[in-house]
Amino acid sequence: MDSISYCSSVSAINSHSFDSSDSKALTLNLRNGLASISNPKVGSSRVPMGTAGNVQPKIVTGDAGYVLEDVPHLADYIPDLPTYPNPLQDNAAYSVVKQYFVNDDDSVAQKIVVHKSSPRGTHFRRAGPRQKVYFESDEVHACIVTCGGLCPGLNTVIREIVCGLNHMYGVNRVLGIAGGYRGFYSQNTISLTPKVVNDIHKRGGTILGTSRGGHDTSKIVDSIQDRGINQVYIIGGDGTQRGASVIFEEIQRRGLRVAVAGIPKTIDNDIPVIDKSFGFDTAVEEAQRAINAAHVESESIENGIGVVKLMGRYSGFIAMHATLASRDVDCCLIPESPFYLEGPGGLFEFIEKRLKENGHMVIVMAEGAGQELLSESMRSADRQDPSGNKLLQDVGLWISQKIRDHFSRSKRMGITLKYIGLYTPSF
Repeated sequence: MDSISYCSSVSAINSHSFDSSDSKALTLNLRNGLASISNPKVGSSRVPMGTAGNVQPKIVTGDAGYVLEDVPHLADYIPDLPTYPNPLQDNAAYSVVKQYFVNDDDSVAQKIVVHKSSPRGTHFRRAGPRQKVYFESDEVHACIVTCGGLCPGLNTVIREIVCGLNHMYGVNRVLGIAGGYRGFYSQNTISLTPKVVNDIHKRGGTILGTSRGGHDTSKIVDSIQDRGINQVYIIGGDGTQRGASVIFEEIQRRGLRVAVAGIPKTIDNDIPVIDKSFGFDTAVEEAQRAINAAHVESESIENGIGVVKLMGRYSGFIAMHATLASRDVDCCLIPESPFYLEGPGGLFEFIEKRLKENGHMVIVMAEGAGQELLSESMRSADRQDPSGNKLLQDVGLWISQKIRDHFSRSKRMGITLKYIGLYTPSF
């Protein structure tokens, strides 16, 4: 929950573009670096969800090359916006804590390692409670919506928002929007209280339901306005956060006093600055079962190879952490570290060497690894899911066949290969 500031900052948070080219090599084809997420550039209110527009990020510059990629805020378009003391300062559980509030000028550096002569570089606004807030507790009418695919911990996030707003800030009116974005104008709402959400963290999925795809932004904002909602908490991935940015642009165009907070939902852990995205630990834990099964299969037969494809899209964090946790993996292939198949130093040579040494091996790969090796006819460059995300080919199935073909052609070594594919379903 590092990326949410609750109503203490009431910022409209969207996904900025974070890129890193200074990844550090860890093992063979194993690299730990920051992947990038989409930069939502939005236009008019009629732009479909997930469609790019023209709006540029909010940039603030300072001394010594300091650059702050800021988030839009109510104060940007509502002049003389009144502020109120944060209720936390009178909360017995928090008022005794020293330096509990985040300074308005606090920021987090994008790059941790810098040279003494280098500029201060790009920074991002630090999340956390401020001393002043922009809503009084009794006037807050919040809503929560979950969009996109399922992710472990969704109900826990819903529960923490509701309980945080209620216990920490005294907010009593929180609505759950059923069925994703389209639920704003096509489905019923659920009244959320600490009692209602008390045990939901023990369940899977999301109690609010979810959906994918673009919807009419104008109708969504109409619904927000008609219901008197002034805080919108949107839980979702890349496409969802692009939609959140479009919604906020329409809110800003209408001059409404409505805060939009985007809570990134991804098991991929590919969001820089925050420590860890929710659902990541569970994904790594579940991956252990597949890796263990592949290891048992491979070591039970001469020259056995177990290939496991894991989720992650264009980041290799799940594959990398599952590999480090397992200790049964011989080779880990991730998108951040390109590899090749043929010739000296190639994957085929490594496989042959490993089989001669151990008699079996396990290969783990992220679903985005090796996509560039697929022939053009096999790629799905123009195919997207309803959220606007590119559909990836099953590189695990492809590379399994390539390994079989290579050793069948060479006739130097007979192999038995078992393939296990775990993936994030699109619906």
